[in-house]
Amino acid sequence: MSRRLALPVVVLCAVGLLAALALPFAHVAPNRLLSGEARSPHASMLALAWVVLAVTSWDRWPRGVSVACTAVFAVALPWLLAGDASLWLATARATTRVQAGFWAMWLSTGLLLLDRLRAWRPGWRVATWAAVVGVTVLSAAMGRFDGVAVVREFHAQHDAFVDALLIHLRLSASTLLIALVVGAPLGFQAWRARRTGGALVGVLAFLQTVPSLALFALLIGPFAWLARQWPALGALGFGGTGAAPAVFALVLYALLPVVRYTMAGLDAVPADTREAARGLGMTRWQLLARVQLPLGWPVLLAGLRIVAVQTIGLAAVAALIGAGGLGRFVFLGIGQGAADMVLLGTLAIIALALAVDLLFQGLLAWTERRA
Repeated sequence: MSRRLALPVVVLCAVGLLAALALPFAHVAPNRLLSGEARSPHASMLALAWVVLAVTSWDRWPRGVSVACTAVFAVALPWLLAGDASLWLATARATTRVQAGFWAMWLSTGLLLLDRLRAWRPGWRVATWAAVVGVTVLSAAMGRFDGVAVVREFHAQHDAFVDALLIHLRLSASTLLIALVVGAPLGFQAWRARRTGGALVGVLAFLQTVPSLALFALLIGPFAWLARQWPALGALGFGGTGAAPAVFALVLYALLPVVRYTMAGLDAVPADTREAARGLGMTRWQLLARVQLPLGWPVLLAGLRIVAVQTIGLAAVAALIGAGGLGRFVFLGIGQGAADMVLLGTLAIIALALAVDLLFQGLLAWTERRA
């Protein structure tokens, strides 16, 4: 058995160790707008924890031990901050904020857990991530993290946050549905006619190079003109700003992966399998519905997973053209100099993307098990 540390493990553990020793664990600020005082009360303990993670990630240890240690550490970091916040706020003014500073460590822990889970089956990966996220969310629901600044910001913005989350979900779901309805047939036609398909993929690849902010801005004029020409569209909320141009731009970005993965899914069916199906008398559409789609579905599902996560991230920019969503908190926080509001929007987008990614991983595992 190879007894060594893989390079990604070495890099992640080194980053985590440096973050524990050199970066502040938390900041204590007099209010939500001012910079806080850096504090690192657990530097030695956290550094020791990273050494333990590195040791248990050695190949001589069972993979389950490494996964368990990393998952526990991922849950323990916010718990440790919550305990510190309770102590520091007990004797502080009501406006005092305790802001997290362990983001580099937390990111390294998440990536390390992702690396440790790579060799496991999709079902076990989903279950492990669900356990980590579930414990953290349950702890937050029970009020464990109420002293942390970003959680206090969430309570202050609760109603606006829920509205923004629902809008973000609607934008992302609409984009995914339209991209699938439009992109899957385009991918099928591109697969059948390779020369034409190459030109189509080239055009869609070019659209990917256009900066998202520029594309959103370029669509304001044409959509405003359409709303003026057809007042019925304006009455339905169609205009230069809002959800319509936002969804259109997001669909343009989503089409390339949908088309490419549709083509890859159709190519995943061996040629002799297609010939055998034709030999049984299947028509082109019967072959597509009964053979190619069932066998290529896992590949297409993997493409939809990428599109969903990409769309959730890009939808944040849509807030700049009045579409709303979680990006509103990011840009409002930047404008007000409120780091807690920026973190609230950013962490919500990351959590939503991870949740959707876990959902698609679960669907993929279920599909593979049925197959």
